[in-house]
Amino acid sequence: MFDDIEHIAKVCHEANKAFCESMGDFSQVGWNRIPKWQHDSIVEGVVFILSNPGAGPEASHNAWMEHKFENGWVYGPIKDNISKTHPCLVPFEQLTPEHKAKDHIFRGIVLSFLK
Repeated sequence: MFDDIEHIAKVCHEANKAFCESMGDFSQVGWNRIPKWQHDSIVEGVVFILSNPGAGPEASHNAWMEHKFENGWVYGPIKDNISKTHPCLVPFEQLTPEHKAKDHIFRGIVLSFLK
């Protein structure tokens, strides 16, 4: 159905990386260096939005959380890839404005490929 899922995922990741860096967070690596679990999570997010273009950022966040929980992640105050903890594993309403913005940006990028 969509031939360029990898390309869309890469654009989303690089935009997220740039957004994080604009806020002083330099923890993200470039697309070609991300671990498989992160790649799969991003691709799954793209597929979710492409398959559900009417779903808003909250639905996208919920799908992301479900993917994380299915892969053994839990809430934790600090993102830790080893212990699989993440501070954004909370309901969308509890996210900071910056983290909500990341969901909006991700969704906007994916949807731009449909136009």
